[in-house]
Amino acid sequence: MAKFKDTIDLYDDAGKLLKSGVALDKISPLVNPATRKLINLTKRTIAVNLGGIENNLRIGKVGKGQVLGRELDLDIAGNKDAIIAKIKDMVQVTEDDDTNIREFGGGKLILVEAPSIRLEAAATYDAAITSVAAAATYAIVEQFNIGAFDAGMVKAAVWGTYPHTMDLGGANVASVLSIPQNNEGVGYALRNIPVNHVVMMTNKNAMEGAALASTFEQAGMFEMGNAIGPFERAQLLAYAYQGLNANNMVYDLVKANGATGTIGTTVQSLVERAIEDKVITPGKKGSYFQFYDTKDPMLWNAYAAAGTMAATMVNCGAGRFAQAVSSTLLYFNDLLEHETGLPGCDYGRVMGTAVGFSFFSHSIYGGGGPGVFNGNHVVTRHAAGVAIPCVVAAAALDAGTQMFSPESTSKIYADTYGKVDVFNQPIQQIAQGV
Repeated sequence: MAKFKDTIDLYDDAGKLLKSGVALDKISPLVNPATRKLINLTKRTIAVNLGGIENNLRIGKVGKGQVLGRELDLDIAGNKDAIIAKIKDMVQVTEDDDTNIREFGGGKLILVEAPSIRLEAAATYDAAITSVAAAATYAIVEQFNIGAFDAGMVKAAVWGTYPHTMDLGGANVASVLSIPQNNEGVGYALRNIPVNHVVMMTNKNAMEGAALASTFEQAGMFEMGNAIGPFERAQLLAYAYQGLNANNMVYDLVKANGATGTIGTTVQSLVERAIEDKVITPGKKGSYFQFYDTKDPMLWNAYAAAGTMAATMVNCGAGRFAQAVSSTLLYFNDLLEHETGLPGCDYGRVMGTAVGFSFFSHSIYGGGGPGVFNGNHVVTRHAAGVAIPCVVAAAALDAGTQMFSPESTSKIYADTYGKVDVFNQPIQQIAQGV
């Protein structure tokens, strides 16, 4: 029996119907098998740059520095099969567990799925990156019979600056998850994934990127206790309509406004759709203003979230710039509130987030482009999972205007995670799982 009365139709990024009449609870991160697989792989999958280790050792570059006179010329590429076999042998717990290693770029990059049992026997997801990093270090040391004096160089080439600093700076192992010490509070791990990482994992596809970011963000909402009781429906509706293109709403709004539209015309289109679907109805009338009412504020919020996403794609897509996303988040919802008298996306929190985001991303402060932010950041954490997906869509549509481009910050994620279907096509995978 379905938990909620709501049903939705799921469409892909090309407006094609994937599944109709889907019960809302079937897309829940707690229920949908594709989403659970995505989160499971997010926690236990580690990228190892074997080519980077070889190149860095050749010039003595380890961590964030270079140590002249300590160079090591090791043919890691030529021995990659033996090294990969050693890594797998050390990381796996039993021969039939779910350890898996994928090769990319002729073996210069590998993606290691640490066995689930390592994470089950651990307090945090650290067990994945630590086991893989340790195994990669020892595999190289053993393969080339490295002595005690040089073993530290190999370790530093793999682990980076750890434990001197806690962020593994300059490491050649990478997870999409940051270390727990960098999470800003309870339940923020899945929200602490930079926008540019998601952009590259989905090969700069705006709608797939938005879906992946929305999945991470909304799973984070469940993890931090924001989707308990009646609030679960609120989060799932926002996830469905904004992230998974439920009822083809985002696609339809972008299609209607993409050629000549603006943020303002997208507001108009959304309000017309909400009236047509009877989500809002005309209420009291002022001297020059028509107020609207809704009997379902949660569903209205989901419509507002979808409209915010569509406006982002229309505006940032037209200019091919990511920087406009913060002002789009602000003014779409400002116009929407003035047009209807109803609250904007996330009941005003998207507008509040956008004000600080504008300042920190490219205004007076000018700290960095939108692509380096995440849902864990002090500026962008406040909206309940519905702001960061829009930032991902904007960065995917960007044509190179960011100071920190996705290619410069996150290429390894495109070359590894971006080759895995559950990451690069989340819309289709989640629809298959309902």
